[in-house]
Amino acid sequence: MSRLPPGPVKARTGATPLLRWAQYGIALVIVQGFSACGAEADRGAPADRQAESAAAVPAVVAPRADAPLVIAFGDSLYAGYQLGPNEGLAPQLERALNAAGTPARVQNAGVSGDTSAAGRGRLNFVLDNGKSAPALVLLGLGGNDMLRGISPAETRANLVAMLDELKRRNIPVVLTGMQAAPNMGPDYARDFNPIYADIAAEYGVPLYPFFLDGVVTAKGLMLNDGMHPNAKGVEAVVGKLTPVVAAALAE
Repeated sequence: MSRLPPGPVKARTGATPLLRWAQYGIALVIVQGFSACGAEADRGAPADRQAESAAAVPAVVAPRADAPLVIAFGDSLYAGYQLGPNEGLAPQLERALNAAGTPARVQNAGVSGDTSAAGRGRLNFVLDNGKSAPALVLLGLGGNDMLRGISPAETRANLVAMLDELKRRNIPVVLTGMQAAPNMGPDYARDFNPIYADIAAEYGVPLYPFFLDGVVTAKGLMLNDGMHPNAKGVEAVVGKLTPVVAAALAE
C-alpha cells in the first residue's frame, strides 16, 4: 500500500484493494470496457523473469538530448509494476514515439499505489525536479481512489487541482482515464465514470478514456495478478496511446 500525504483526500473504506481487484477481474470477463490500477507496492520482477525480459525487449536507444520531455505521472500502471527496466510505459512509449518520427524523452514518474491525493501531494516536486521543463505531462490517477472507495468528488477535486497547477505552469496535458469496477455499484459508477471526460472537456485537454482498453480482458496481456499489464500488454496500450501523445506534442 502507498502512504498518503497530508492535505488532500486520504480516506479508505470498504474491502481491501486486493479483494476488489479479484472481484473486478471476475466481472471484467463478463463486462467489457472497464479499467483500474493496482494499489500494491511495486516489488519488482522476479530475477528469472527479468532475465527473460532482457532477452525479449530491445535495448533502449536514447533519444537526442534536446528532445521534448514527456513526464508520465501516474500509479502502478505507469510505474511498470513487476516489469523489467525497458518494459514499462515510459520506455516503451519513448521508443514508439521516436520510431514514429516524434522525438521525445519520456520520464517515468509513476508510483505504485498512488491515489489522486498522493499524486497531488508530489506533483510540484516532480515538476520542479524533472530532467528539464516538460513539454507534456501524461496524467493517469484515480484508479486506486476507486478501489478504496474514496468519494468521486474528492478524486475529481484532486485531479482538478493538478490540472490547475499544470495550467498555471503552461504545461500541456494528456489525461488517461478509467471507470469504476462493477462491484462498486451503480451509484458510485454514476459519480466516478464521468470524471475524466468532464474535466478533459473543461480544460480542453486530450483524453485517452480507458488506459487498459483491449488489454484488461485479454489474459495473455496481463500479469498473473490479473491487475496489471505484462510487457506485451503495455505494448498494446502504447500502440493506441502513441498517436494521442504525438498529436499533443505536435500542437
